[in-house]
Amino acid sequence: MTIELDKRDLQILQILSVEGRISKSELARRVNLSSSPCWERLKRLENSGLIKGYRAEVDLTQATELLTVFVQVELESHLAAAFQLFERSMAQYDEIIACWATGGGYDYLLQVMTTNIGAYQILIDDLLDARIGIKRYFTYVVTKQVKSGAPPLASLLGARVE
Repeated sequence: MTIELDKRDLQILQILSVEGRISKSELARRVNLSSSPCWERLKRLENSGLIKGYRAEVDLTQATELLTVFVQVELESHLAAAFQLFERSMAQYDEIIACWATGGGYDYLLQVMTTNIGAYQILIDDLLDARIGIKRYFTYVVTKQVKSGAPPLASLLGARVE
C-alpha cells in the first residue's frame, strides 16, 4: 500500500528530514498551513509509517574517539537458512549500526561503529567464533566523512506527488 502525497506533504517531509526538532507552529508556517491542518497531515504521515520516528544526529567525535568501518561479507552458503541465520545474528551486535543485503559480488554490507581498531577486531573475532556462516569479509576503514545528509526527497518522491 502506498500513501498519496501532495506538494505540501513533500514539503513537510523535506523539512522534517533536515530539521526534526522544528516546532509544529513553525512547520505549519513554513508550508503555508494553519496549525490544525498541518498537524493532521503530520499525523497521517506518521500513522502511514512514512515517518518512522525522530532522533537527534549525535556527533560522537565530540565526546570520544570513533572508528567507522564498512565490511563486505560473503557467506559460505547461499541457502535461505544461511541468510536467515546471518540476519538474525546481526541484531545481537550493537556496534553493527546498519546491515544491507546486496546483490553482486558479496552478500552483505555492514556499517560498524567502534571506538578503535582493537574493538573492531574483537567484534570480527566474535562474529567468526559465532559460526554464523561468514566465508570471508573485507574491511574498509573510514578515514574522513565527506558527505552525509537527508535523502533527496524531492527527486525521489517528486514523481509521485500530485
